[in-house]
Amino acid sequence: VDDIAVQEQPLILYCQVEGIQPITITWRKNGALIVDSENAFMLSNGSLYVSRFQRLRGDGSSDEGEYDCMAQNHYGLLVSRKAKIQAATMSDFHIHPQNAVVEEGGVARFQCQIHGLPEPVILWQKNRMPVNTDNERYTLLPKGVLQITGLRAEDSGIFHCVATNIANVKFSREARLTVSGSHSTVYKDPMILVGPENLTLTVHQTAVLECIATGNPRPIVSWSRLDGRPIGVEGIQVLGTGNLMISDLTVQHSGIYVCAANKPGTRVRRTAQGSLIVQAPAEFVQHPQSISRPVGTTAIFTCVAQGEPPPQITWLRNGQILETSDHIKLKNNNSTLSIYGINQADEAIYQCIAENSAGSTQASARLTVLWADGLPGPPQSVKAETVSATTIQVSWTEPLQNTKEIIGYVLHIRKAADPVEMEYQEAVSKSTFQQLVTDLEPSTSYSFYIKAYTSRGASKASEVTVVSTLGEVPAMPSLFIKVINSTAVQATWEPSIKLGQHEGFKLYYRKVHLSQYTGPVLLPSNVTAYNITHLDASVVYEVKLLAYNQHGDGNSTVRFVSLRETVERTGEMGHCGHSFLSNITNKQTTQNPAGLGVPGAH
Repeated sequence: VDDIAVQEQPLILYCQVEGIQPITITWRKNGALIVDSENAFMLSNGSLYVSRFQRLRGDGSSDEGEYDCMAQNHYGLLVSRKAKIQAATMSDFHIHPQNAVVEEGGVARFQCQIHGLPEPVILWQKNRMPVNTDNERYTLLPKGVLQITGLRAEDSGIFHCVATNIANVKFSREARLTVSGSHSTVYKDPMILVGPENLTLTVHQTAVLECIATGNPRPIVSWSRLDGRPIGVEGIQVLGTGNLMISDLTVQHSGIYVCAANKPGTRVRRTAQGSLIVQAPAEFVQHPQSISRPVGTTAIFTCVAQGEPPPQITWLRNGQILETSDHIKLKNNNSTLSIYGINQADEAIYQCIAENSAGSTQASARLTVLWADGLPGPPQSVKAETVSATTIQVSWTEPLQNTKEIIGYVLHIRKAADPVEMEYQEAVSKSTFQQLVTDLEPSTSYSFYIKAYTSRGASKASEVTVVSTLGEVPAMPSLFIKVINSTAVQATWEPSIKLGQHEGFKLYYRKVHLSQYTGPVLLPSNVTAYNITHLDASVVYEVKLLAYNQHGDGNSTVRFVSLRETVERTGEMGHCGHSFLSNITNKQTTQNPAGLGVPGAH
């Protein structure tokens, strides 16, 4: 635990460990191993003994610092929480009491301030004798404040304070209090001489919020919270005529406190305010639990801590800072540790350390990796070959040893750029040594490895192989033809996300009885229309549109059109299979009795 040591005095730091023997204990200071010497050595019970604590040694070193102990046995290594060791000190007074002349019936306030470790206890003396604390008009506040209310002539005298801690005893300068005149009846508005300071404390400590007011008649001092929440009554006490003391602090006591001085029977008031921040050391809501897992599975440790301010969580593995990797991940602000595809090297003690400015705590759990004797070796000769933009074929050969018990294989698949937890699997029968993996994404790298499974567990993973799918050409665009006049048509198409990544379009057209196309007309990807002009009204035209990208041309969409009347035959066709239309040179129509044009056969 944290401690304050006295200069030139012995210091003992305790380290109690439980576990299966033999256990080896070592100590560190500021992360460096402590070697036994005349000044510091380990006792038989594992404690560290410092014979003469020194804040500064002749060689420039110091016994101050952060100490921890490490314990190791066959199962792993554990590190204790750090103990901060500081030397007891006391500075000179940086605020001394000042002479004061105050009217009878008024308020006097003296203050001393001094820094020290541990916090010095400050007592007051009047005329070299301890102040009578039984006198209700005398109020002593922590950190060196003396208030005297309803002053009388006998309060005059010489005041000074005495500060004491384990390091030293010091006396402040003296100050004279002079009580003048007689009690005045002249009206004076309420005035707050000293209001509450901003305080930052830890739970279970005591807060004293000072508020001292003057006025004639004497003002009534009251307290409230700025947020309107009630202050409550439990653990609340008023010191003197208006100082608020809150004992056994909790985080809920944090807030801004308002001191008000009211003239009795009126609404005349003066206010002052100060903030109280209550910190809580880190503590665990959920500890990590020791677990056993077979090789190749996933281990998850959960460590949830609370405190004020919210604690930071750090993980250790056998006493060393845990480094994340492809198969070791930290999530949820480090509260969840996941180890994917565990192997025997992952067997260790994992520690969760929760720390904030108010304190730290640690908890540990062990991962035991289960491994059965006689399991198959890893599958051999893993190969992956690209088949198409969405398909890869993976092949392998059986392990070199212990193959009789194999009941099947599992193929592990993952995008190479994805985290390990995005991996998925496909099961394969024991007699199959290749698998076609489909529904993949074009132009994407994938990683593959194989495990052989038995009823007693899985083999170690094969070597990983990485291969990429082919790029994919765009899909067919939709195409529509509109006759503009007797010599021009407009080709339009809808931009579609279904096309895939494309750089632009190619447009071709021809008279259907000719073999050669006009084109391609290259159009950028954001264009969705093109006018074809200077056409012959007496023949049928074939218009073809396709999208292209760096991987090639996609399939085309074909439409046929007559400038007199749109050919009724439409449909989407690929590159091939259109030659049977090349001999179309005219179009027949039949007329119905009503005289409406009805498309005929071609």
